[in-house]
Amino acid sequence: MRIAIDARKLHDYGIGTYVRNLVHWLSKLEDRHTYVLLCRPDDVEALRGLGPRFEPLPERAGNYSVREQLSIPLVLARARVDLFHAPHYVVSPLTRVPFVVTIHDCIHLRFPQYLPNRAAVRYARTMMASSARRSRRILTVSQASKQDIQNYLRVPADKVEVIYNALDERLATPPTEAEMTRVRQRYQLDAPFILYTGNIKPHKNLDRLIEAYALMRRQGVVDAKLLLIGDEVSKYPNLRRLVHRYQLHPHVRFFGFVSDEMLAILYRLATVFVFPSLYEGFGLPPLEAMAAGTPVITSNVSSLPEVVGDAAVLIDPHDAGALAHAMARVIGDPGLRADLVARGHQRVQAFSWQRSVARVREVYEELAGPRRG
Repeated sequence: MRIAIDARKLHDYGIGTYVRNLVHWLSKLEDRHTYVLLCRPDDVEALRGLGPRFEPLPERAGNYSVREQLSIPLVLARARVDLFHAPHYVVSPLTRVPFVVTIHDCIHLRFPQYLPNRAAVRYARTMMASSARRSRRILTVSQASKQDIQNYLRVPADKVEVIYNALDERLATPPTEAEMTRVRQRYQLDAPFILYTGNIKPHKNLDRLIEAYALMRRQGVVDAKLLLIGDEVSKYPNLRRLVHRYQLHPHVRFFGFVSDEMLAILYRLATVFVFPSLYEGFGLPPLEAMAAGTPVITSNVSSLPEVVGDAAVLIDPHDAGALAHAMARVIGDPGLRADLVARGHQRVQAFSWQRSVARVREVYEELAGPRRG
């Protein structure tokens, strides 16, 4: 059986993590299927290293481009594949091979104001509805996302299957003490600090995190800094303005992009990890923090309670006072931190890329069946 996977987002956040782990663990499973990987030309050699069952096909069409609407169906037809897996909701209406689509969340439907213009809103709605309707199966990453897909896209429950994400191996390997000491000294991280990592988009709710941090300091918890990690900080200057409005500039630091190795260290150095997002399809950062042995505070909405279970402090992300109280409580209570760390380590074990990808392969086999003549 020949199965095509769109791997052009291999290096992206979020979907990139999904694609990397999908192809990595498929390479570890024993089968006779051939996996045709649509990828950027620069990734061809690396993907060949997955083994003889993997056929990288260079594809220059950009994501969300007009060109991909024409070129991807043509590539799939020429490659004579039995099934196509689109790990994102964009599937050309010209696609004639059976396909399965992964819809990670419905954020573009739930928060259309975050898209740049009306044309982008129409595009997202049209493409998501089309791919959901025409796909053989919809995969998603949480029960919360499944419910959203049913509500917004009006598809039957039995067409949508939840297969959870898990911890990326690149963040699972503990750094050495020497590496941690070097980062601590280089970035002067000797004081306790609160950590956030993720992107900087509005639904991540960082303005309320800054407000809560200011409130916490006014209440007397002054020995913890705030470190915000996320690329494209420059696109959201309101965050820096908010820091200056509350006179927090000596206490709040913005880091842009950091490597996975650096992130693994920062998770372990942090006193507490805070993730007050308003909406997540899954929410990997709290899981990553738990694996690193860092106590977690996160939101009580969307998929986040489903992911963290009883291993985190849950707060209303709209309530800055509740978030301030939770941060002060975790910072000031070593017993609570130890309990959250222990629960976090146990919770991480519930998620496995190996098990998840094995189920994805079963879906391929259920949908494609034997090779067509």
